[in-house]
Amino acid sequence: MGTHTGTGAELADIPPGTVPLTDRRTRRSWAVEVAPYRLAPVPVTRALYERITGDRPGAARGDRLPVESVSWWDAVRFCNALSLSRGLAPAYRLPDDGSEEHVEWDGTADGYRLPTEAEWEHACRAGTTGPHHGELDAIAWYRDNAHDRVHEVGGKQPNAWGLHDMLGNVWDWCWDVYDAEVYGGYRVLRGGGWFDEHWSCRASARRRSHPAFRVDDVGFRLARSGTGRPPPTPPAGTPPRPNRSG
Repeated sequence: MGTHTGTGAELADIPPGTVPLTDRRTRRSWAVEVAPYRLAPVPVTRALYERITGDRPGAARGDRLPVESVSWWDAVRFCNALSLSRGLAPAYRLPDDGSEEHVEWDGTADGYRLPTEAEWEHACRAGTTGPHHGELDAIAWYRDNAHDRVHEVGGKQPNAWGLHDMLGNVWDWCWDVYDAEVYGGYRVLRGGGWFDEHWSCRASARRRSHPAFRVDDVGFRLARSGTGRPPPTPPAGTPPRPNRSG
């Protein structure tokens, strides 16, 4: 497969499904039902992030590199800014006082957002059940092959649903709180990064960090609720239903 040339704003339709999640610390497993949604085939690139925010975080240089050294809060603000730039309703309600204590997800909004960790794992697996959706060197940049640096998005083979860099290159911020009772507001990271050993680049691997944390192997990818497919043709005599997917 050739390199994916997207910027991280293009989205692919992801089918619904049931996702088994596991927490190794508590040895707890649970299943999550996932509705249809849309997910970016590649992480948000530096070029797209700069175009929307005017900022270019991190030390690496290259428009097609995934943006990194961005916090969870940076990612949430970017989602809202991109939504507004495209005439969509922002998915997140941020505090009026500019503080970074609380954020609410408006489930009725059609704008860009972060995936939940169940959505992320469902998309990463793409119908597979093993730790990787393919041979790791073919699908991921990680410690054994990344030469101590981040790489352009989409350079490795995609999974069966056309998604690149789900494992390796940069970790993806997810919406979810990791474990509020133990870690407070720490948010979930998924996928592993270019600096990680192979055991961190697994579909089930979970990591946590403070929402203000920034480091050079953490980025994010975009999601939106629903799908971009047109509605089915209604039976004869039924008034057509408008497509509101945007």
